Amino acid sequence: MPSPRETILAALHARLSALPAAALRGDVLPERVPADGLLILRDGEPGEPEVTLSPLAYHYQHRAEIETVVQGADRDAAFDTLTASIGAALAADRTLGGLCDWVEAEAPGPVDLPVEGATSLKAAVIPIVLHYSTADPLG
Repeated sequence: MPSPRETILAALHARLSALPAAALRGDVLPERVPADGLLILRDGEPGEPEVTLSPLAYHYQHRAEIETVVQGADRDAAFDTLTASIGAALAADRTLGGLCDWVEAEAPGPVDLPVEGATSLKAAVIPIVLHYSTADPLG
């Protein structure tokens, strides 16, 4: 039986997979970026939980990351469209089907990355904060 953390991250990945861009989880950046863009979900860190004792519960603000990459002549517009679609996908269900208390994205800091012999990439890391509670930090 998967842990609540894994279940939540899998649900987030499924939500990202419904977008037009290719969505990977924990993979390296491939040699080619698909025309619709690329998303790579990084599991991130759960951080130190707040603990309540009765009943025992660990309350996390888990910070995952989505690496967002686009390439092409119109990469600024493509990047904007892709980040807006991520925001809309998260806003459609902030609890990921009741698996967590709240999901929120933080603003990306886009950068242009030159590629020798090709159009440059536009990329950013979008921090995603997953608020959830569990009775066991390992389970």
